[in-house]
Amino acid sequence: MLKRIAAKDIRMGMFITELCGSWMEHPFFKTKFLLEDSQDLESLLKSGIKEVWINTEKGLDADEIVQGKTLSDIELETEAMLHDVVRTKSTEKTSMAVEVKNAQKICARAKEAVIIMFNDARMGRAIEVENAQLLVEEIADSVLRQPHALISLARLKNSDEYTYMHSVAVCALMIALARQLNLDEELVREAGLAGLMHDLGKIGVANKILNKPGKLTDDEFNVVKSHPQIGASILMNNPLVSALVLDVILHHHEKMDGSGYPHRLSGENISVFAKMGAVCDVYDAITSNRPYKKGWSPAESIRKMAEWSKGHFDEAIFQAFVKTVGIYPTGSLVRLESGRLGVVTEQSETSLLTPQVKVFFSAKLKTPILQETLDLSKLIGKEKIIGRESPDDWGFRNIEELWSAH
Repeated sequence: MLKRIAAKDIRMGMFITELCGSWMEHPFFKTKFLLEDSQDLESLLKSGIKEVWINTEKGLDADEIVQGKTLSDIELETEAMLHDVVRTKSTEKTSMAVEVKNAQKICARAKEAVIIMFNDARMGRAIEVENAQLLVEEIADSVLRQPHALISLARLKNSDEYTYMHSVAVCALMIALARQLNLDEELVREAGLAGLMHDLGKIGVANKILNKPGKLTDDEFNVVKSHPQIGASILMNNPLVSALVLDVILHHHEKMDGSGYPHRLSGENISVFAKMGAVCDVYDAITSNRPYKKGWSPAESIRKMAEWSKGHFDEAIFQAFVKTVGIYPTGSLVRLESGRLGVVTEQSETSLLTPQVKVFFSAKLKTPILQETLDLSKLIGKEKIIGRESPDDWGFRNIEELWSAH
């Protein structure tokens, strides 16, 4: 029998079926489990979750006595561990600096959640889509508060964690792009779930192929090209996975000119959401460090994608994507008219050409200068970006710190 109980009544031996509250308020990706570890109980009681659903057929009921203890003993022990934490879910706009801190926590939790999801699929266990949906909700809320924080942080991944954090990054990008296209919020969430799940089929591709430092053989590339169909087959019969999500999983590698895979679809035969998936997938892939290639800078990646857009991407979708991340996305190294170099720290609400830039280096003197953040939207006619720069050309190794800690 399912029963809803207060957090103070939780104890060892209960079978938890649902945690009532925000995904970020508790330390568990799985929400259905037998409570057997005292540390799990303590973490749960300290988390801010106020109520849970239990299954009394699979675990203890609220009024049972365990290990010779009386109910009053258990209540006293529980009260001793319980922290009265009250958290509110907010979608109010925040500054980049504030949301970066929130996004760091979300990214860390999201990475763990995606690893569990991929491992479940690899072991043939059912994917807990309800938990994935909760993760999408938290990412969507972060993107609503400040769209560039989580998107930019998720880009900063090492090659070892690429497969997992790529899913998180594409989820956030899909959410932001869907909102840029003025889609209904329900479709925004569906787009996010599609982004999170889009590469699930890579569990069927050996790591030695995914992480190969050199060029793939034709046979190896054919194995890689099988991942959309593998991913779709895993989720095909899950009632919580919509046709929209399956379509993105299956067709995010299709191209407008028909040269993509697996079905060589072209033009209007590719759905809007699959077109969105193609743009988001490529952007995060080329801005990320891989075993076989160092990632391009965000601004350089946008320039490259613009060159490919005619045959590869839907033009309208790509233009909306540029509006989403910026012509000079957060983290881009740019040269100003004054000869100073700086890193884009935040986008402007009024123009793609006037973001906030933290200057730190003189290109003329080739020396560091006093760091200062400039709002170019307030300096029109006095200062402007005249071009993008490559951090490698200047030997800059840690410019991400200039915006992620600003």
